[in-house]
Amino acid sequence: MMTDYGFLSVLPPVIAIILALKTKQVYIALVFGIWFSWLIMSQWNLLDGTLATIEGMVNVFKSEGNTRTIMFSALVGALLLFIQYSRGVEGFINQLNRLVQYFEQKQTGYSRVIIQLLAMITGVVLFVETSISSLTVGTLYRPIFDKMRIPREKLAYIADSSSAPTSILIPFNAWGAFIMGLLLTQGIEKPFSVLIASILFNFYPLIALIILFTVIVSKRDLGPMAAAEKRTVTTGKLMDDGAKPMISDEITSYEPKAGVPAKSFNMVIPLATMVAMMPVNLAYTGWGKVENATSFWNHVSQAIGNGSGSSSVLYAVLTSILVAMVLYRVQGIMKLKEMVELILKGISELMPLALLMLLAFAIGDACNQLGTGEYVANWSKDWLSPQFLPAVVFVISSFIAFSTGTSWGTFAIMLAISIPMANIHGVELTLIVAATLGGGIFGDHCSPISDTTIISSMASASDHIDHVRTQLPYAVIGGIITTTLYIILGFAMI
Repeated sequence: MMTDYGFLSVLPPVIAIILALKTKQVYIALVFGIWFSWLIMSQWNLLDGTLATIEGMVNVFKSEGNTRTIMFSALVGALLLFIQYSRGVEGFINQLNRLVQYFEQKQTGYSRVIIQLLAMITGVVLFVETSISSLTVGTLYRPIFDKMRIPREKLAYIADSSSAPTSILIPFNAWGAFIMGLLLTQGIEKPFSVLIASILFNFYPLIALIILFTVIVSKRDLGPMAAAEKRTVTTGKLMDDGAKPMISDEITSYEPKAGVPAKSFNMVIPLATMVAMMPVNLAYTGWGKVENATSFWNHVSQAIGNGSGSSSVLYAVLTSILVAMVLYRVQGIMKLKEMVELILKGISELMPLALLMLLAFAIGDACNQLGTGEYVANWSKDWLSPQFLPAVVFVISSFIAFSTGTSWGTFAIMLAISIPMANIHGVELTLIVAATLGGGIFGDHCSPISDTTIISSMASASDHIDHVRTQLPYAVIGGIITTTLYIILGFAMI
């Protein structure tokens, strides 16, 4: 039986987030948050709490999904070095430069807008998985953004705000499968229909995309992002003085092999393989779980819905690396020894990211055991008015996602509470489902311990806290608009 820690359950994630924002030492902040969590659970016994903290980090690897995600994060480094060493990135940048030059000739002053819109569109198209979307946008566009003096913070914002919102709005992916599974556990007989119908009311992801598009086209920024734009345009500095990018210069600016022609397909083919293998792997991992399929394509669609997202991402990046190895060996670009050395070097360079993912998972596990999410959700049960239910559900989901750094964990906690509450109060079910899902995305966007936020910072080689700071005003505006819309709808529909 779980101990009720009450208000104490909220303190560790909140303290960790405040420390991260104040000190910019996200590793120390997370370790302190984890330690404080276990200190509470050990009844303030310093030795037991410290030992439990260590064991809590070790226990992260008991989860197969966590282990796969950490492995994926490390292996991404090998892929990044591959496509740079083969001059694939250089070839792609040459293609983008020709496109930029064309637009500069036709309409001077809009090349920066065009390249940012292309980055956003790329993130939207890769709705199949948020990690792949953020990774691809950051990897592809970072060199051209640097050349055009667009700050790293802006690239991280585009990568982050075009990934998760799209994945929740186009749920033909692991996100959709996970949510449908949660809806089934709440006794909803047609989860896919409910999920699709909820998209109409899922305001935050839609508003986040609209804000992103508006910011790019209008060329107007707010607060810290405006300062970052001014800094980069006037001084050429891509990051603030003292900023610490999520990955080293070794990864972002690896010296390409001499004497090799720059061909964009040496980058496009491995990355396209990674993206294409995602739905294939979802179908493969979910194939045996399908029951009562009416046709082959029905079997495929159900299999994708039942597939493992973490397995699919890991298999996709491994397949991409293997394809790259064959591609480069056939062209005589690299020998096997060079490839192995690059793989090991790439993994070693992304160890800081893997460690950060480990700490993010560890604090999430600690919060689960403390009952952080359940406390916040249950605290709101008794005083809710039906008219305010959608708005309050959105706010609470946002806070849980912000505190724990996981939108999926928020969905698991809140759907189990918000759906029964919708039934009790007679509120439109799809509206409440949408508010729950949108709140998870909003909190995830604001949280410095979110895995998608971390990956966006990593792929863009941005200082992680600077990314959170510059994205926050846009996310908060979207959150305020969304909350207002839910209040209006609450009084209009209930």
